[in-house]
Amino acid sequence: MKRRLIFVAALAVLVTLPVLAQRGQEHGQERGQNPPRANQGHVPPPPPRREDAHAKPEPEHHATGHMNTTPHVNKDHWYGHDRPDDKRYHFDHPFEHGRFEHFGPSYRYRIERFDPDHHRLWLPGGFYFEVASWDWPICADWCWDCADDFAIYEDTDHAGWYLLYNVHTGVYVHVNYMGS
Repeated sequence: MKRRLIFVAALAVLVTLPVLAQRGQEHGQERGQNPPRANQGHVPPPPPRREDAHAKPEPEHHATGHMNTTPHVNKDHWYGHDRPDDKRYHFDHPFEHGRFEHFGPSYRYRIERFDPDHHRLWLPGGFYFEVASWDWPICADWCWDCADDFAIYEDTDHAGWYLLYNVHTGVYVHVNYMGS
């Protein structure tokens, strides 16, 4: 009798585990990940490509009359993205160190290693990026050793660049993929 009861209980647990795992993934959470606090609690879709090469960065206007010019995402809208023709983003050889392929809202990363002197960060697997020098002041005080708090996006306006998105602050910075 005890064996039958144990078997039924074990079977019930095995049946419910995939359902619970699926439920966590639907809410943007996998085991060990912190739920996003920015952008209404979810990781945003990729930024749209802007057709106008002279498009200026769009600030977020608040009802109080204040403006937020920091590069960030709110309600899935990407604010503060620099002009597509901004000379700072020109590479003579875009993707010189290869392409990083695991980007977008379905990928969450923790920083494995961080070098603040050279503005470099390493993701699991040895992939590393360098933060653009002009964006460094935006992210210098981020919690670089917090778990699963970053997503990477391909920069649709600046060939060869990626965007490192902080899922808790909603702020993003430009990073250059340096390889693995």
